[in-house]
Amino acid sequence: MFEFTIDAQAGAARAGRFRLPHGTVNTPAFMPVGTQATVKLLTPDELVDVGAEIVLANTYHLYLRPGHARIARLGGLHAFMAWPRPMLTDSGGFQVFSLGPTTQVSDEGVVFRSHIDGSRHLFTPESVMEIQRALGADLIMAFDECPPAGVSSAVARVAHERTLHWLERCRRRFDALVAGDGVPDAQALIPIVQGSVDASLRREAVRRVSAAGEWAAVAIGGLSVGEPKPAMYEVLEAIEPELPRAVPRYLMGVGYPDDVIEAVARGVDLFDCVAPTRNGRNGTAWVEGEGQLNLKAARFADDDRTLDAACDCHTCRTYSRAYLRHLVVAGEWLAMRLLSLHNLRFLVRLTERARAEIRDGTFVAWSEDWLARYRAAHTERDRVER
Repeated sequence: MFEFTIDAQAGAARAGRFRLPHGTVNTPAFMPVGTQATVKLLTPDELVDVGAEIVLANTYHLYLRPGHARIARLGGLHAFMAWPRPMLTDSGGFQVFSLGPTTQVSDEGVVFRSHIDGSRHLFTPESVMEIQRALGADLIMAFDECPPAGVSSAVARVAHERTLHWLERCRRRFDALVAGDGVPDAQALIPIVQGSVDASLRREAVRRVSAAGEWAAVAIGGLSVGEPKPAMYEVLEAIEPELPRAVPRYLMGVGYPDDVIEAVARGVDLFDCVAPTRNGRNGTAWVEGEGQLNLKAARFADDDRTLDAACDCHTCRTYSRAYLRHLVVAGEWLAMRLLSLHNLRFLVRLTERARAEIRDGTFVAWSEDWLARYRAAHTERDRVER
């Protein structure tokens, strides 16, 4: 269990297979975000239809509602949300830190107030392990401190050191929980590398995580939090030679199409992001050769073409741009569902294509061409909308 096989490489890009208790994930792979045990507006069957092989759920939200103990009594997260395939739970670190001034961070953990009712709670590395063990996802994340973009090197180092200290506490508690219930192959604990955009700090974090033991995967956190995109790419380039080669690399919270391709080219294997469904709820869709389209635009009112001729999703097989635009401007929920479904299929299909290009040995030329067309489409869209 938790075996990773690399089938092909093209430069730093890798195509592989990640074997988990609930199935195998082909990489590179995009994980839809099911924050509260649901990918917004979509059913598990629809996620299977778009080709999702793994989904993400969130410890912070499920701890607050309905509670990890209740989910455990009901058979665990897979049974609770009727998702039979692999699953990953985020530790909740990003959520508690994003609450800003309502949190109190110390070496012990984080005191925060619920966004639901204002009640006070404490997350520690130990309690986060207990919650995630109860939820039962295949992959569980260590508790980390995620600094915002633009922090000083001194602040980034504090978060980096605290994250490494918390990782050791997470592992001790996780190992004790496994020993206590006697089920060693149900879950794997994944460390998170922090360090903001300080390349030397990031490399140090990777080296210290690698020296701390063997892991089923390694996660890269604290990027795509407001820093310029080139800075993210530079960090990925800087740490790629240091990252363990025999396990998947997971770039947390990244899911815009150009970022996915850029990161795959820099050796990343797994991604997650709320952007596909959030953009769908806001009436926007990614379209091959046209970039991101705002379906509210009047130019789509009489457009009888399919949304994306290159896409095989239900939305693109069935509905016209004119109809989708009508649903968007009318505020119909169906528009949000159909565009969310398409955006997820777009990203899953993009990672499928990247895998195929890596295996064919054509990834480098294909990715450069794809990015050039995507960015040219965005430039043209901006010109038209002005």
